[in-house]
Amino acid sequence: MNDTAELANPQLAAAHADAFRERADYRIVPAKNRARLAGTVAAVVLIGIVLESVLGNPRWGWNVFAEWFLSEPVLSGLGRTLLLTALGAAFGFALGIPIALARVSRSPLLAGCAWAFVWLFRSIPLIVLLLILNNLGYLYETVHLGVPFTSLVVFDVPTTELISPFLAAVLGLTLNHAAFSAEVIRGGIQSVDHGQLEAAAALGLPRERQAWRIVLPQAMRAILPTAFNDLIALAKGSSMVYVLAMPELFYTVQIIYRRNLEVIPLLMVATVWYLIILSVLSAIQVYVERHFSRGVKRTSVPSAFGSLLKGVGIARGGSDARVDPLKDTKDEARARAPQDQRWADQRDGARIAIQQVSKSFGALKVLDNVSLTMRPGSVTVILGQSGSGKSTLLRTINHLERVDGGLIDIDGELIGYRRDGDTLYELNEKEILRRRVEVGMVFQSFNLFPHLTVLENIIEAPVALGRLSRAEAQSLALGLLARVGLEAKAHAWPRQLSGGQQQRVAIARALALKPKVLLFDEPTSALDPELVNEVLDVIKALARSGTTMVIVTHEIGFAREVADTIVFMDRGRVIESGPPAHVLNEPRHARTREFLSRVL
Repeated sequence: MNDTAELANPQLAAAHADAFRERADYRIVPAKNRARLAGTVAAVVLIGIVLESVLGNPRWGWNVFAEWFLSEPVLSGLGRTLLLTALGAAFGFALGIPIALARVSRSPLLAGCAWAFVWLFRSIPLIVLLLILNNLGYLYETVHLGVPFTSLVVFDVPTTELISPFLAAVLGLTLNHAAFSAEVIRGGIQSVDHGQLEAAAALGLPRERQAWRIVLPQAMRAILPTAFNDLIALAKGSSMVYVLAMPELFYTVQIIYRRNLEVIPLLMVATVWYLIILSVLSAIQVYVERHFSRGVKRTSVPSAFGSLLKGVGIARGGSDARVDPLKDTKDEARARAPQDQRWADQRDGARIAIQQVSKSFGALKVLDNVSLTMRPGSVTVILGQSGSGKSTLLRTINHLERVDGGLIDIDGELIGYRRDGDTLYELNEKEILRRRVEVGMVFQSFNLFPHLTVLENIIEAPVALGRLSRAEAQSLALGLLARVGLEAKAHAWPRQLSGGQQQRVAIARALALKPKVLLFDEPTSALDPELVNEVLDVIKALARSGTTMVIVTHEIGFAREVADTIVFMDRGRVIESGPPAHVLNEPRHARTREFLSRVL
């Protein structure tokens, strides 16, 4: 009811208010769900039938089960089963990782050999593989180590002495598990968005750091469910080693029931122990998955075990109880922050020279003989319709895309090559990453690392590259966050931020390395219209810092306000370039006029 209706009907409005106040006294009766109730009753009845059938039937021999469950032979067999599972899993994953990397290698021969390994050992049944390895002495009388294709031998031993039943079991479980785990790991690696790799490379992170800090933590979310399934299958598959007469859990139980003829009770001993093993593995899986799922959801769901610990006062919970480990660093950053909240100390940007650059993707020529020069500290905005080559040109500046022809240098230094007279030597990845640090990049889709907090995203590169200590990097990061209005979000996950906030964090992350050049690839195209201005305001402030900036955008009004030079591209060529007043108000080329007539 609106205010006019209340003034016209004061008695009705009063009655409505009284009714509203009395609702707190109402008893709310939930709606009945008859199907759910019927299902619950059926489940209770079924559980009762099963329990009565299992516990009430004396033929199950629960007294015999109790006698042998904790007996010394059974526990000894259990220990051997656990040992085989642990060794098979450890060696299998250790072997699976390089095989998975070989499967995605650019070398066809290496990838083919890895595929053949996976194909072979996934195809051979485990029991057959165990028997082959145990009888390997029939094929090869000795095992020797030496120089291939020569008579030089360092180590020589009879095969039957080297490969015992235990070693055959470990080798069989390892090879079988490695074949399956390699495919699981390969699938996990390929599930990581390619933008994450580009963001890590743009920050200059070393390849090893990219793998362990960026790729694997995210790949683990896809790897873990299937990997634990394979681990559980391995624990159960260890019973196959009974064909080698090894006294693991299942073989031990077989020996016992063949002597006392109590088959079912002894099988139940093995069954319950397998249930315990797999229940423990399942519980571990839950907590490991929870660890690698940090940042995936906006709000984390507390586990039952964590809630129990919190209830008895062992674990602390809630954001209010959290102690901020960076409080002193925050206070220090506030104390040092200048009153005018400038972005950074004024510094000279770098000169960018693009000389006759061409780039093709197959038969499609994306860049066609492009030449441009961007003076130090300038702001260049690149305009053009989709597919005109704008983003590709931007990515060639920091060598995320390798050019087919031409050269790009920053302050006279090539990022991807070393010049020696008239010869160019392509640099290795490590050297390219070192030079790329001078060129920050802000991506269209943000490409924040979702498993790292906002603060961790910003400090990752300065700490990894050894430019700052962790404390110095945290102080710098908090200062940058304050300048983009996000200091309160330092411990938030990227998924908890709006698009505009994520893009501002991406800008702060790029600034943390204090680059000479900043590249923006359509920084507002992935944002809602209401969020565009907050990002553009940040870029406007940056334009006064002295950093050379190259911006690909469709925001004509923003380009007019912030740019020193506007470049218009069409079909991979630079059609027109010049000051905003000339290009936007008095374009010389007909294609420029046509484009502007559609967007203005």
